[in-house]
Order: sequence, then C-alpha cells, then structure tokens
Amino acid sequence: MKTLKSNLTLNGAGLMFAAPVELTIKPSNQKGIRFFIQDGLVEAKVENVVSTEHCVILADIANGAKHKIALVEHFMAACAIRGIDALDVYFSSQGFEMPIFDGSAKVWIEKFDEIGYQGETEEIKPLDEIVTFQKNNSSIIIMPNSNNLTEITYSVNFNHPDLRQRWVNLNENNINEIIEARTFGYLKDLEKFQAAGYSKGVTIENTVGLTDDGYTTELRSEFEPAKHKILDIIGDLYLTGFNPLKLNANILVKEAGHGYHVECAKILKQKLSK
Repeated sequence: MKTLKSNLTLNGAGLMFAAPVELTIKPSNQKGIRFFIQDGLVEAKVENVVSTEHCVILADIANGAKHKIALVEHFMAACAIRGIDALDVYFSSQGFEMPIFDGSAKVWIEKFDEIGYQGETEEIKPLDEIVTFQKNNSSIIIMPNSNNLTEITYSVNFNHPDLRQRWVNLNENNINEIIEARTFGYLKDLEKFQAAGYSKGVTIENTVGLTDDGYTTELRSEFEPAKHKILDIIGDLYLTGFNPLKLNANILVKEAGHGYHVECAKILKQKLSK
C-alpha cells in the first residue's frame, strides 16, 4: 500500500455549490480511499456512486445514503497518478463537496508531493481480457497490452471549432498536461446552470469557458478541455479499487462522460475481481 507520510489539511471551495470546505487527509494502513463526514463514512467505490449529472457524487448507500461527497473525480485521479491506494479524508466543515482548487489535479498532486509518501505502489494488475461498453454514440474499450504502461486515447466531439472530432491521448511523455488540464463548460450555459443552483463556484481561474470560437482564458496546453476528459476517466475508473494506470491496457474512449465512465467501471471491476 502507498499513502502519505503525514496529515494534510486543506481549505477551498466547491465548484457546484461554492460552499467553503475544510478537510484533513490522513495516512492509512488500510487499503482504500475513505471519506468521513459528520458521523458518516463514504467509501470511494463505484457501487456508491449516486449521481454523475454534473460531477461524480458518492454516498454511504449501505446506510441509506445519509451522507454524500461530491466532485471526487479530480482527487481520485491525483491518487491514481501518484499510486496512492490508502487514505482517510476527514471533513471538518459542513460542505460535502471536494474543493475545486484550479479545476485540475495539479494542486492535489503538488500538495501530495510536498507531504511525501510512505509504502510502495501496488503491483501492476494486468488485464487479461477485453472490456467493452457501448451506448448511443459513446463507446469505451479497454484492451490488454504488453507494454507495462496504460495508454488512454479519448475522442470528443463538441460544438467548438477546436474540439470537433478531436482525439487526444495520454502517454509516458505528456502526463503533466493531463494533470493540469482544467474542467470546462460552455460559457453560454453558465447562467442557466447557476440559476438552477449549480456551478456557483465557477471562476475564470478554475474553469475553461468555451465560447463560439475560442476560450475565456489562455489554455495550458493544446486541446486542454479534451485532455481534462482523460483526467476524469482516470478518477472515475479508480473507483473500481484497481488503479487504471496499472492495468497494462489501452483504453479507447469515444464521446463519453462521467455516467458512461462509471458504467464501464462497474463492468471492469467485475472482470478484475474474478
């Protein structure tokens, strides 16, 4: 197991509801990522996903879903990228949303690196059969390879000149571009979402706004919004309990999102749990 060397206390605000968040991340000698909120325990398991509408929300389903943790995907991706598989996260605030920080996994990973690690990254869990998920125009295919490296290729097809039928990929040379890729959305939809009670924490610093022919902020790398989709699927697939970056697999994704990532994660977990 791999965990942090010591406690890490962080403050921030959520993306969806903008509530202030204070939490302490503690090393653990028990495998798994766990969230403690008020008197509840929510485990980072795909079976505990209760919503993927605007972000991934987990709940303590076995206890009647009394407690929820929202926006876990960037945090889970950071854990996967650094090979962390044992952590306890304690909320000391009333907010139930993970802080958005800069909209990517960059701050999480910087804070993890500052604290340092103990233990060893889990051994590679090789995939020995193809996993497929297909619905409507979306598909996810996870295929074994022999490269000792997981590669992810993601296709998006957004109504934007840079992001129509656009393919991006994760390989051994561009992991930092994935780590720092920020969340995004159409600028024209922001007012509607905020009127409905969502996206209250959106700022120009944490979200790339898509305009008709450009962006509301300078991109950190080419096709940054598409690369953020790779970050999302890393975090979503890690809810299986198996690090997707340790599968020795090629992951091909066409026009998916959190909901389909999670459905595929359920299939993948069944295959890997045999």
